[in-house]
Amino acid sequence: MQKAKAFEALRRCVSQRGSSLSHHRAFSAQPNYAQYDDVEDLVTVEGRAKSRAAILNRPSALNALNNAMAARLKRLYESWEDNPDIGFVLMKGSGRAFCSGADAVSLYQLVNEGNVEECRNFFETLYKFVYIQGTYLKPHVAILDGITMGAGAGIALPGMFRVVTDKTVFVNPETQMGFHPDAGASFYLSRLPGYLGEYLALTGDKLNGVEMIACRLATHYTLNARLAVFEERLGKLATDEPSVIETSLAQYGDLVYLNKRSILSKLEVVDRCFSHDTIEEIIDALEKEAADSYDEWCTTALKKLKEASPLSLIVSLRSIREGRFQSLDQCLTREYRISLNAISRRVSSDFFEGVRARLVDKDFAPKWDPPSLKEVSKDMVDCYFSPLSEFEPELELPTASREPFMQLTDSHKK
Repeated sequence: MQKAKAFEALRRCVSQRGSSLSHHRAFSAQPNYAQYDDVEDLVTVEGRAKSRAAILNRPSALNALNNAMAARLKRLYESWEDNPDIGFVLMKGSGRAFCSGADAVSLYQLVNEGNVEECRNFFETLYKFVYIQGTYLKPHVAILDGITMGAGAGIALPGMFRVVTDKTVFVNPETQMGFHPDAGASFYLSRLPGYLGEYLALTGDKLNGVEMIACRLATHYTLNARLAVFEERLGKLATDEPSVIETSLAQYGDLVYLNKRSILSKLEVVDRCFSHDTIEEIIDALEKEAADSYDEWCTTALKKLKEASPLSLIVSLRSIREGRFQSLDQCLTREYRISLNAISRRVSSDFFEGVRARLVDKDFAPKWDPPSLKEVSKDMVDCYFSPLSEFEPELELPTASREPFMQLTDSHKK
């Protein structure tokens, strides 16, 4: 029975490659901005002495990214990069979040309405912007004050300077949603110390601002109460020199001290459990660790893994592992394939079930398909990673004309 299901998944993957998105070509290839009241209000701009600030402005939605916002960010950053009067760029969020990631509910609704093409446009525009951010020619300062989730981290972390505060909460919750860490997550998570990236991707555990400094996801730390002075100082700078910006950030930054209960104090056990090749082996290692140590952390991690989509766990682990040895553009290309497969329902509807259970109906009781790890076949997983068909163009990034700035340390690689 299981072999028949796996074969059927592979057959659907191959046969639908040319049809699942192509039959929606009647929709415009450009994002449909009509559904948003005022595009410019979603990402506002502040002009400063020799800089510009992009402000994510959907506070009621925790600044979740939609098509209009991703497209506006891309246009703004491209125009600012070409403007000789602009020395550096800053990004921040309004309200209590920097950015809560992609607007998953909107994507859910678009696909249910038959508009898969608009979803494809969203991922294409978003990932192209992430690549622009990771190869930006001018200094960039991202102020990650508040919730920084999923793709919200992806649009900021590839930049030169990443400022966090005592209000920062960083998380990649995708496996709990039947999705995968995307928007460059397989690049930056795979370059964290040891196997911390696998742990964060699979469990969806949170990091605070101090922890982000400690594992080098962030470059500077300041208290939320000092942000106004911090930003005022930045706004007066008339420079395009990274060293001058660095000096200013350091001058108004604060010292940090890692809590002894932080996950970063458990890196040895994280490596022991999350260095394994399969999810089943990771779970076995955690269960052994829990039995030997009676550590509540192990029990919590096991609970998170068992709540997540089995298919998403396996896909996400493979994605992070491949990301260890790939450049940012290669990671984005792979993530694009995975995302298009996730919204196509070729193999599974887990993304839609996860959004339904957590964000729409909020019953927190998703019915995953397949429902268990043992029912996820290799063919199902391979389908997410295989090249797209001629009817679904691959993600095209301007790699020949742009050189990546951010190359995190790969010292953990073996």
